[in-house]
Amino acid sequence: MPTIVNWLDARREYGMIFFRFIIGFHLVYGTADNVFNWQRMLEFRDFLASNGTPWPLAGAIVSAWAQFLCGLLFIAGAAVRPAALVMIINFIGALLIAHRGGGYPPAALALIMLFSSIGLMVHGAGRLSIDYGRRRAGLD
Repeated sequence: MPTIVNWLDARREYGMIFFRFIIGFHLVYGTADNVFNWQRMLEFRDFLASNGTPWPLAGAIVSAWAQFLCGLLFIAGAAVRPAALVMIINFIGALLIAHRGGGYPPAALALIMLFSSIGLMVHGAGRLSIDYGRRRAGLD
């Protein structure tokens, strides 16, 4: 007699869609203001400059756009592993630039995003994804 655990185990790969959606949504939501409002991008630049980041405007643009685009890729389940690698690099940088010496509470969200990206890098997008469809079609 099947149990709920067996039923869930048979659908394990479908669970990644929920993980991808919340991580992707957070990335898009958290950076849309920088991507679509130049004044907010300049505020991000000023924040990076105040933390001693070299080339703060370039850093702000690259970081905001990378997070925004990788968030969209996570949601779609497309190029998830390369996007995860970009986010791993981005959030290591965020921890070193903005969260050094502040302890866990201020760094918690950056750590969650870093470790979620590591999880996506290791696991991949899961079954309900463009990546899975491309693999099944022999395109990867």
